[in-house]
Amino acid sequence: MEYNFKEIEKRWQIYWKKHKIFHTQENNKQKYYILNMFPYPSGEGLHIGHCLGYIASDIYARYKRAEGYNVLNPIGFDSFGLPAEQYAIQTGKHPYETTRKNSQKYIKQMNKIGLSFDWNRKLCTSDPNYYRWTQWMFIQIFNSWYDKNCEQAKPINLLIQEFNKNGNYFINASTSYKCQFNSKTWSNLSISEKESILLDYRLAFLCNNIVNWCPDLGTVLANDEIKNGKSQRGGYPVYKKKMLQWHIRISAYAERLITGLNRIDCPQSLKKLQLNWIGKSIGISISLKMMYPINQINEIELFLSRPEMIFGITFIIISTDHPLADQIGVHFHKKKCFNISYARISVCENQKNISGIFTGNYVFHPFIKKKQIPIYISNYFSVDNHTKSTIGVPGHEEKSKKFAQKFGLEIHKIYEDEICMNSDFLNGLNKKQAREKIIEILVDEKKIGKKNTNYKIRDAIFSRQRYWGEPIPIYFKNKIPKTIPIDQLPLLLPKIDNYHPKNGKSSLIRAKNWAWDEKNMKIVPNILIDHKHVFPLETNTMPSWAGSSWYFLRYMDVHNHQFFIDQRKENYWKNVDLYIGGSEHSTGHLIYARFWNKFLKDRKWITTEEPFQKILNQGMILSNSASILKIIGKNTFVSYGLRNEENTYQEVYVDLSLIKEKNNELDIKKFKENKPEFRSFTFLLEGEIFFCKRKLEKMSKSKYNVINPDEICEKHGSDIFRIYEMFLGPITQSKPWDDQKINGVKNFINKFWRLFHKNEEFEVSEIDPTFKELQILHSHIKKIQDKMQSFSFNTSISSFMIVINELTMLKCNKRKILEPLVQLIAPFAPHIAEELWYKLGKNKSILHYPIPVFNSKYLMKDQITYPIMFNGKLKFSEEFDSNISIKEIKNKILNHPKTKFFLRKKIFKKLIIVPKKVINILHH
Repeated sequence: MEYNFKEIEKRWQIYWKKHKIFHTQENNKQKYYILNMFPYPSGEGLHIGHCLGYIASDIYARYKRAEGYNVLNPIGFDSFGLPAEQYAIQTGKHPYETTRKNSQKYIKQMNKIGLSFDWNRKLCTSDPNYYRWTQWMFIQIFNSWYDKNCEQAKPINLLIQEFNKNGNYFINASTSYKCQFNSKTWSNLSISEKESILLDYRLAFLCNNIVNWCPDLGTVLANDEIKNGKSQRGGYPVYKKKMLQWHIRISAYAERLITGLNRIDCPQSLKKLQLNWIGKSIGISISLKMMYPINQINEIELFLSRPEMIFGITFIIISTDHPLADQIGVHFHKKKCFNISYARISVCENQKNISGIFTGNYVFHPFIKKKQIPIYISNYFSVDNHTKSTIGVPGHEEKSKKFAQKFGLEIHKIYEDEICMNSDFLNGLNKKQAREKIIEILVDEKKIGKKNTNYKIRDAIFSRQRYWGEPIPIYFKNKIPKTIPIDQLPLLLPKIDNYHPKNGKSSLIRAKNWAWDEKNMKIVPNILIDHKHVFPLETNTMPSWAGSSWYFLRYMDVHNHQFFIDQRKENYWKNVDLYIGGSEHSTGHLIYARFWNKFLKDRKWITTEEPFQKILNQGMILSNSASILKIIGKNTFVSYGLRNEENTYQEVYVDLSLIKEKNNELDIKKFKENKPEFRSFTFLLEGEIFFCKRKLEKMSKSKYNVINPDEICEKHGSDIFRIYEMFLGPITQSKPWDDQKINGVKNFINKFWRLFHKNEEFEVSEIDPTFKELQILHSHIKKIQDKMQSFSFNTSISSFMIVINELTMLKCNKRKILEPLVQLIAPFAPHIAEELWYKLGKNKSILHYPIPVFNSKYLMKDQITYPIMFNGKLKFSEEFDSNISIKEIKNKILNHPKTKFFLRKKIFKKLIIVPKKVINILHH
């Protein structure tokens, strides 16, 4: 009987949906919460690279259910953001419609693969019922401050109470120490003065800052939305620009973000990325006197993470958002300094691209008399977050060296073989000794420094000049930000006709009804703004990471309209047990989500400090791309073999349908039809052929190398697709896709199906199995249990293949062997498992039955699996008892049927056995 996957898979997908098999409720079972990183529903739908993590999480979710856990495996869509907005700008279609259509496409694809998501808990960040709570949380962040004394966020009202108690003494926002702030008492300050002070404490605040500005997209971008100085969306240039923006004071949580990593089970590489992003350094802060004081300010503060480098300082850089940046230069430098604020982000590869301007001012070196260190303004360097300044040590830093060469500054080394050599009191000391000596002198003797801990992490910019995002629930009363009353949330996006940003501002400025009537508490037309009762609303929207920073909590209680989560449900699910996603989310998203969770815990709305217990970063599926070379500066394409060093080239990716796969030849006629903008270009051929460049790389629409899972499922079936994706290699590693090898998995599934059928009819035996058959089964159960704990899905499938081969050779079709085998394979191939389970006479889904457990008396002796190579090429593998002799191994291998098969037309030369590792048979 042939395995009809189309009919079988459709039937069971309908069954699962009809009977709501994957809907989850809290109960008295032990919980297990599995989550995939939030998908964005693009118009292209899923490709097989996306499916890797979804299939892996589904296999594990199904396995944990069979182990008896109450498994939460939800899914939803991160549906706000730049892609939908750009599509709206190009087409005029409302982002809601395109997002809804794209989400439906994703749902259809995911169901076709047989993913066991609880669709009853589906959410979208663009749903007002969801972003109502995102807005609520922003208001709570706005109305909170961070108390450094107890390392916890608290309501801003408690801070105001402290101000009232302490008269004219206020708490320093960065240290929580009391310091004199104003000659007036708090009660005597004006509303404007009070709000100005509070903005230094609020966890959500407005300030002018340097941002990543993309003119082509018309919006601010986060660091993780930029690659090599260009936007990841569209590849447009990105610049530095000073703008008034909303910020979230994530830097207050820097130390907790570091220590919290100890609670997370995740790869060391991920922890390292997080630590580098936060950037903790311990050193000293020093204040150096300026040659020309500015408005009675005569010092600049610097942070030295490596104090031993102080004799190598050649210049000082302050950023364009430094408090003194607009004042420090002499008058004729003002315009030049301003222009630096619009400098390219991209790393400068040559001196002519390095941006910077000498201010005309200097600081005095603390040790070398009369030495004057020039002060520059530049965005070429990453400055310290606290002091907004940095030092240049060109003798020991490549970036500083390039800057020094550009401006003709001195370059000298202060160390040779780790030994100091630039001052009498440091000569002969190693770095550690020199560091301690310099700190002692600067802090204790000169008293111009203090020991300090610093963090590289910056407060997150929260404003986006976009339409398609959560409206920020703020209106401005006499330029003072006020929050929309909580009972009036959600603040809904207004309808507009033109989505393109205008003059660097969000398209929301075009909204005709975008003003707040404070008296009647509702949105009214802008023409009614009188700044007495009606005030302008914030026109920027939230970044897409706002909604994706807490979605894992909403899944626990998605239908709650009274609060974002019920305490009893949060106490049950607590946090995510397994979080699966790509390593590209290892910095920005994880930092934001962890911060957001910690804030909610501080304010006692949830109970867990860290949102994720274990994080598993999946690898990528790689696919061959094709590109052609264009000579930069010319309308000429060059066949790949004609490239030379005289020209520089730009790679232009080509749709694979335009390539003749056998010889990588471009069909120029079709290419010009496909890309009209290149019709007038010249193509330099090799003879009569134009060759492309081929590369194995990450799947991407921009590289035209994506593979649609629908096509594979249509041709081979979802179960075969699922198994093949997992069989490609370890889940955490990247691996290439190869259509040709999928037939091996197809043969395996058909062989498994045939174990249950004889002469086209379903037939299983009720005879008791032999000891050998029970050994095979229980050893396999033990292996699967061990491999699942380590997420070794590829080797689990290898074990299945071995067992199926062994049972086929034994012609075993016994119920007591085959039933548990079906249960074991069900997480990997759920459709065929459900069908066989039904044929075995079961009247409920296989999901309702517990996973088989092994009986130790049937376990085989410790065995070693040897790969069997023929002239270095793997042909098959074989297991041997660990105590077997080399002689016995040799006899068994030489007499093995597969060895005889592979040597049938060859001359045996030699057999090499590397104990416990490999067997290699050499032949002519």
